[in-house]
Amino acid sequence: MTNKLEQLKTMTTVVADTGDFEAIKLWQPEDATTNPSLLLKAASMEQYQPLLAQAMSYGRDQGSHEKEMLAKASDYLAVAIGKEILKYVPGRVSTEVDARLSFNTQATVDKARQLIELYAQLGIQKDRVLIKIASTWEGIQAAKQLELLGIQCNLTLLFSFTQAVAAAEAGAFLISPFVGRILDWYKASTGKTDYTSAEDPGVVSVSKIYNFYKQSGYKTVVMGASFRNTGEIEQLAGCDRLTISPDLLAKLADDEGALTQQLLPSTSSNTPEASMTEQRFRWEFNEDAMATEKLAEGIRKFAVDQEALETLLKEHVA
Repeated sequence: MTNKLEQLKTMTTVVADTGDFEAIKLWQPEDATTNPSLLLKAASMEQYQPLLAQAMSYGRDQGSHEKEMLAKASDYLAVAIGKEILKYVPGRVSTEVDARLSFNTQATVDKARQLIELYAQLGIQKDRVLIKIASTWEGIQAAKQLELLGIQCNLTLLFSFTQAVAAAEAGAFLISPFVGRILDWYKASTGKTDYTSAEDPGVVSVSKIYNFYKQSGYKTVVMGASFRNTGEIEQLAGCDRLTISPDLLAKLADDEGALTQQLLPSTSSNTPEASMTEQRFRWEFNEDAMATEKLAEGIRKFAVDQEALETLLKEHVA
């Protein structure tokens, strides 16, 4: 019998949640995702040092002052790493918009278009890139505009059914609901620390979204993310896509047990709810303490890591 990773690949598109070339070459995923935290980690690796030098050279050429120079250099580094990743995956790479733009629709659209243009300058067509955007109301509206321009989006930091409905209505290509961070919140908030994979709150949330999308005829891809253990992954076998860290990919590859597909497209139909207006979105999201707290926390962390990446680039020049 093949290992669980190979079995999973027959049911679900496996995506590597890393910017590490060596890990990507080893596990041979279909796609790969990056974010400011992963880029910060990658930038400290020896093999990426030439890209840092290229990024700062680009930043100096394009930026008229230090802030702009570092922003341009960060964009170049993200795209350059994305280009390298695409040498080892047949599908796409997700590149994230600066988290500090999460509440500005127009600035997010502008940044996404700049990233796609930068990819084009490096010889990468937009059909191999997904633009990652935080699932705020403003981010979802930016994705709506970008999809109309032919720029496909990955709505990340998604923790609630409300966000998922708004993303589908906006025509987003893909959503990334965060399984493990939902579990983290419930463990911290309820005091209950032992959940079976089937009752894991993050697994339950993604399963609900997946079933709703299939029953409602939405084409938006569901990609579970941010896993804490292989049990969560196994319980979501059959989901459209799952983005998995190298350590959990290794554990799946080492497990020779049988893997059962848990999620299957439903043959039943469902009439979508009334349109997700901004007022409804903000109220329903406000009522969900877990989603509200985890989205804010995620944006803050990505912003901190983005600033740390810019500091690293600045020190690299010095």
